[in-house]
Amino acid sequence: MTDRPARTMLHRLHAVDWVGDWDISFRHVMSRRLLMREYLRRAALWARHYSAEREWPFFDATEYAHPGFRLSPELASDLEELLRKVPGSSLRTTCAGAVRMAELRNGKPSALPDLPDLYEPLVLFYERGGEFVQDDAGALDLTGVSFRPGTPQGNLQTPAFLALSDAVLDAVDAAGRISYYAPSSGQGPLLRRRLVRGERYDEEFGDDLRWSATGRLPDTEEAIAAAGLVPVGEIAAAGLIGSVVEGRRNSGTSIGHTTEQ
Repeated sequence: MTDRPARTMLHRLHAVDWVGDWDISFRHVMSRRLLMREYLRRAALWARHYSAEREWPFFDATEYAHPGFRLSPELASDLEELLRKVPGSSLRTTCAGAVRMAELRNGKPSALPDLPDLYEPLVLFYERGGEFVQDDAGALDLTGVSFRPGTPQGNLQTPAFLALSDAVLDAVDAAGRISYYAPSSGQGPLLRRRLVRGERYDEEFGDDLRWSATGRLPDTEEAIAAAGLVPVGEIAAAGLIGSVVEGRRNSGTSIGHTTEQ
């Protein structure tokens, strides 16, 4: 049995700047929020499968999938070295779970249920700005945004966010308060309005995977609706961006690293 997937996961987690530059975390606040919400959704699916709702949201699912599973002594030692620099018990638990699940999936995939990869959204979250902090009331501070995780049952209703490519994650990261719109006909580009310190920026997402200034958005919500445009939630907007990325990939154009789970 090779330990290559677990090694890859260890290398990714070792590279995380756990208590990093606040500006970097804040620059990725939109994508980190989406990634955390997707992790909470997947964790709810896994918790329901194993009747482990009391352990949700930050738990090591391999303890349920294969209670007797153990890493090799060398991997276990390297994991312990990693965990010594990871702040917070929830972060350490999920890092251990990510490494252990990578090894279990590689060596005994039949032990795992047919569910989306549990830890990939959270590892991407860590890679895009390091830690999160959970207060005594359970609220999650993601650096730049905070929210309550809710309940496992509530998170089962969250729409899936599956297009976890760098191109999609980079495209949703932007400063300001953002509202997304799309043509009700389904034909036409995704549009967004950003309000940054009182300044308005109207933009559309193009086939070049870039946002550019646009005059397609009228001034008022009433005029926007009259123009045949409808509001789009951030997860749905990320899905539309993912469709553009997928179309570019299918055309044979290079777009860099992609991880879709």
